Amino acid sequence: MNNSLINSIRFVVFLFLQLLIFNNINLLGYLNPYPYVLFILLYPVNSNKSVLLLASFAMGILLDMFCNSGGIHAMASLILAYIRPSLFKFAFGLSYEYQTVKIADKITPERITLLLLAIFIHHFVLFFFEYFRLDQILTVLMRTLSSSLFTFVICLLTLFIIKPSKR
Repeated sequence: MNNSLINSIRFVVFLFLQLLIFNNINLLGYLNPYPYVLFILLYPVNSNKSVLLLASFAMGILLDMFCNSGGIHAMASLILAYIRPSLFKFAFGLSYEYQTVKIADKITPERITLLLLAIFIHHFVLFFFEYFRLDQILTVLMRTLSSSLFTFVICLLTLFIIKPSKR
């Protein structure tokens, strides 16, 4: 299939899954999964970066409109899409652009590092601007850590489900 068609389908699927299933999960007041970050991370490395920024902003702003969250999803998604090349360089080294890095291929320590770091940064930005008070920094960190771990587990399960079977 065409790369843009696959990315469009992935965009719609992650948006609907987030809106219909994952937005309704709120365990103990601290565990909120946001696995739509996989859309940003699964975007092909050598593809157009400005399209990724626009798609990430669109994903975030649509979530904000449906969740009435005032733009925090758009900001967190846009920041994650913007720093994504730096995260890839940190996790895979300087030569990541010349390789075909596919996160869903095989779970390696580099991919786990990338996934954990990206989820943590996204969630920290999201929760920091949700509270937007320095006296609530412990609450922000608690929600960031717990939701990041919960989202990480869901993202790993999602990657195992969509991983192509080896023949």
